Amino acid sequence: MKTYSCKAILFDLDGVLVDSTVSVEHAWRLWAQHHGLNVTDILAIAHGRRSIETMRLVAPDVATDREAEALNLLQAQDTSRDVAVRGAAALLAALPPEQWAIVTSGPLVLARARLQAVGLPLPAVLVTGEDVLHGKPHPEGYMKAAHQLGVAPEDCLVFEDAPSGIAAGLAADMRVIAVATTYPLAEFTMATSAIQMLANIRMTVISASSKATGQRELVLSLDE
Repeated sequence: MKTYSCKAILFDLDGVLVDSTVSVEHAWRLWAQHHGLNVTDILAIAHGRRSIETMRLVAPDVATDREAEALNLLQAQDTSRDVAVRGAAALLAALPPEQWAIVTSGPLVLARARLQAVGLPLPAVLVTGEDVLHGKPHPEGYMKAAHQLGVAPEDCLVFEDAPSGIAAGLAADMRVIAVATTYPLAEFTMATSAIQMLANIRMTVISASSKATGQRELVLSLDE
């Protein structure tokens, strides 16, 4: 069992807190069929990226903001397939609300819909794909979340499930814990550490180390 301490935890949304794989794949399958594209090629790179960036990679001639918005809205309007990842609710409930954030490649409307659908709380800091100029694997989203929380990058711990998100967290000079909900553990050699599921985490919140910020030390034990 490995132990990490930090001042803030930054979560990806899809695949880390919410299991939306069925919803994501259903939406991309419909889009691929509409444009005569191979959905397998799309799904190989779609996880962890903004919709518009995936579209630009697989079909730049039809990649428009309107196409991306329509795909995202389709998912936001039907969250019936989404479920909370095992261990997510307990972990979020144990965290001080000012010491965690979500950094997602999706838009705000989709993030809110998914969190509400599975009964998880909306964080005080939520950085979406609409809030950044550069999506994952660029570190902008994670850097922005750390700044809004008032925590140095080196004091942040990131939870991610996709290679592009892991690369983003590492590029932000943060430690990244990979969660094997979307890809097998063998895919995560670049991550700081890797676990099978959030339920494998035990966390302790230590008393405030700074009266000025009120930030407490978070100590997590990971059963790898």
